[in-house]
Amino acid sequence: MDDFSLFNWVILPLLIFAIRVVDVSLGTLRIIVLAKGNKLLAPLVGFFEILIWLYAISQVIQNLNNIFYYLAYAGGFATGNFVGILIEEKLAIGTLIIRLFTHIDDNALVESLKANGFRVTTVEGKGSKGPVKIVYSIIRRKDKKRVLEMITKWNPHSFYTVEEVRTPSEEFYFLNNAQRARKYRRLLFLRRRKEK
Repeated sequence: MDDFSLFNWVILPLLIFAIRVVDVSLGTLRIIVLAKGNKLLAPLVGFFEILIWLYAISQVIQNLNNIFYYLAYAGGFATGNFVGILIEEKLAIGTLIIRLFTHIDDNALVESLKANGFRVTTVEGKGSKGPVKIVYSIIRRKDKKRVLEMITKWNPHSFYTVEEVRTPSEEFYFLNNAQRARKYRRLLFLRRRKEK
């Protein structure tokens, strides 16, 4: 097999596959960040996604007689979807609301959540089997595992739901008190400069 054949039958199909994996991974991330309301990052990711796609498709179109290019293109697409979802799971972009329903005392859990920097709201409710306590907390998606571990530790038989929150209304919700104070001072400084 000469160098030209090796390139056409092995190297270029692998390159098309790899490029397609990157392109579709970016596309998957773009759709996910757009669905989560990030209007700034989505167009930037889309720009690079299309640049990469143009290169991959141009290689396939130039060599329509090579079946390995088609297979590499399709395989890269399938793999790219999978890789994009894995990347998004690792990045853990987004906000969640956890609702916990319990029949037992929830003070230990509430104090544990507060001690770990989570804001918590508790409400008295009435369930089908009598009174319940309902605990709400808005958390970052990357904190989900830690919060669920606390729930399992303090209220192992409770019922909870986890849902995505598109846009929390409070901008400073996840900042600790020192971070919140710095950001607030900076905003006041900017407002004063505008008024002058």
